[in-house]
Amino acid sequence: MALISSPAAAAARRALPSALGRPLAPRFHFRNRRQTKLPAASTLHAPFSVAVAADGDGSAHEADRKPRVLILGSGWAGFTLARRLDKSLFDVRVVSPANHFLFTPLLPSTAVGTLEFRAIQEPVRTIRGLGHYYQAKARSLDLDKGSVTCEDLYKGVKFDVAYDYLCVAGGMKSNTFNTHNVQRLEGTVVFFLKHLYHARQIRNRILECFERASNPTIPDVQRDRLLSFIVVGGGPTSCEFMSELNDFIRSDVSKWYPDLVPHIKLTLVEAGPGILGSFDKSLSEFYLKRLREKDIDVRLNTAVAGIDERYMEGGEQITVARFADGSEQNFGMMVWSAGLAPVKLVANSNLTLDRNRIVVDDYLRVPDAKGRVFALGDCAASPDNLPPTATVAEQQALYLADCFNKYYSKFDVLDEKNKDVDVPMPGNVTPYLMPWNILSFVNKLLCESSPKFQYKNRGAMASMGFGGGVTDLKQTSLPSPKTTMTGATSYLVWTSTYLTKQLSIQNMILIPMYWFKALLFGRDISRF
Repeated sequence: MALISSPAAAAARRALPSALGRPLAPRFHFRNRRQTKLPAASTLHAPFSVAVAADGDGSAHEADRKPRVLILGSGWAGFTLARRLDKSLFDVRVVSPANHFLFTPLLPSTAVGTLEFRAIQEPVRTIRGLGHYYQAKARSLDLDKGSVTCEDLYKGVKFDVAYDYLCVAGGMKSNTFNTHNVQRLEGTVVFFLKHLYHARQIRNRILECFERASNPTIPDVQRDRLLSFIVVGGGPTSCEFMSELNDFIRSDVSKWYPDLVPHIKLTLVEAGPGILGSFDKSLSEFYLKRLREKDIDVRLNTAVAGIDERYMEGGEQITVARFADGSEQNFGMMVWSAGLAPVKLVANSNLTLDRNRIVVDDYLRVPDAKGRVFALGDCAASPDNLPPTATVAEQQALYLADCFNKYYSKFDVLDEKNKDVDVPMPGNVTPYLMPWNILSFVNKLLCESSPKFQYKNRGAMASMGFGGGVTDLKQTSLPSPKTTMTGATSYLVWTSTYLTKQLSIQNMILIPMYWFKALLFGRDISRF
């Protein structure tokens, strides 16, 4: 800095333009743009939105600008769509508070240390040819102006991002059903299980409970409370996490905390009449039987009415779960994985909703948006009422990517003459039946093409920890026997399918290494 501000340097700078025979460009500029002062945070919205609406980094001329596809979300739908869109045809941009894609089927394994967190995620910025990524939350949509108002994740500053095509893939959040104190205690004794940071919180809380319970000065009632773990929900995520937690206790806790094992209590609470409701009944009953054989208390037709914080004699605080049948249970940790609710963007939008999800047509288009706005994944309510699962979201993204690359790219959305013209409907698209890209050629042999989105059932799987699981292929569209599998065979199908579905060679190597490490050496019990 001293050299720049010296008189000699200043004189040399003033003499430089005449020596070069041309005016000197400003010291601070944005690729030949006019220099402007940075506005205050409260007024950043408009100036920044203009910059983003042009070409973002100033590297492209208006004549060379490609149609911008703005994707909200980096989950199964958003990340897959961003990867598959042809970057030579579209300027693809992603807005998401999570700067990574999460392989959700393996999330329960990370909450107890079977797998490490980074082995099941893929950074958004590794998408080849991605125009830009904004780590922010989309707050509101302006369909008339063709822009999305976003809020920076760190400073809370709002800015606009313009689009030519908008794809809403924001997913959904956990639904607490306004149960007393669940939302208030979230992150302390109550935890959701939808994101990596949720799994990290759960893992730390489990280890905290065991370390605190091992303290010789703690009262017995507190020790029993800390070692009481409740999982709310009877879906695959809840059941798989309970199985993983049981494995962790049997294989690792019993070794390092042998005196605490008699105090441990595992409870699975489901408001409905059974678990794994989307699976074949025989598999649901098999899974339920296995859980109870492991001394897991499975309470069916039981809803959580609320959570209370109470004080005992001596000032000890306890957390108590109240159930709808009038019973109560002290607990140290509750994992809430029951129900889905819309994110704020969807709930506060003017879009038509059905069951708290955005209504779309057979082409995943949002009505009355001239074919420029789409919704896919968990936040989209399709005409055939598809469930909010990862395989549905992935297939919708693959379908929409083909529509863009093959058909929508032929429509000049940038031409001012087409401003009020509806984007033409797509042509035939082959469904994505096979879960692996290497076998995509089989799709054309087994499936009929159609302009409309077609969902293909690939079956359903749920693990039961190391060496066990259930697989339901009775309703599958795959060229396989319409049957069910349990035990080691199902576990082999589960592991091989999800291992080969990884998006990077790195994770394909890391995941079996962590499985082998957990099986041979045990899970890590460090808390940090």
